[in-house]
Amino acid sequence: MSDRLTSTSKFLAYVLRHRPDAIGITLAEGGWVEVDVLLAALARHGRAVSSELLDRLVAGADKQRFEVRDGRIRAAQGHSVRVDLHLEPSLPPPVLYHGTVARFLPSIRVGGLQSRGRTHVHLSPDRHTAATVGARRGDPVVLGIDAAGMHAGGFTFYRAANGVWLTDRVPPQWITLPE
Repeated sequence: MSDRLTSTSKFLAYVLRHRPDAIGITLAEGGWVEVDVLLAALARHGRAVSSELLDRLVAGADKQRFEVRDGRIRAAQGHSVRVDLHLEPSLPPPVLYHGTVARFLPSIRVGGLQSRGRTHVHLSPDRHTAATVGARRGDPVVLGIDAAGMHAGGFTFYRAANGVWLTDRVPPQWITLPE
């Protein structure tokens, strides 16, 4: 992805996940905003994005950060603003993964994985994706999550449109730490 596409994608994720007020918009139920409203607000705030560029971001982004439906757009997951994405509970695969870095392992050993200001903990369906996520902060460490055990223990899982698995928290007993 080009620098322009990357920076625009990151800014849109920031607006749609964390700070819609930064460009003067309000998210509707489910985190949705009309595409025309979003594009007009971006232009008013000096961040003009054409509908063609937005289409490229949505279609070509490897992270699939956004969903578009019926002329509306939203972030697929990762919100810090309270948004009910209206996801249905889903049966997770037996094992999910979480990418992190070594400096966070002591707190994970004690408190598990917490949403830390977001609405959910994000889990990956495979080691490679988790390693990619962890690598954003340094040398990645991939944790295994006993999703089947958690689910049997009453924890609820959701699967976002981009394949990211979401849950409220992961207590330490369900985490396999690297040796």
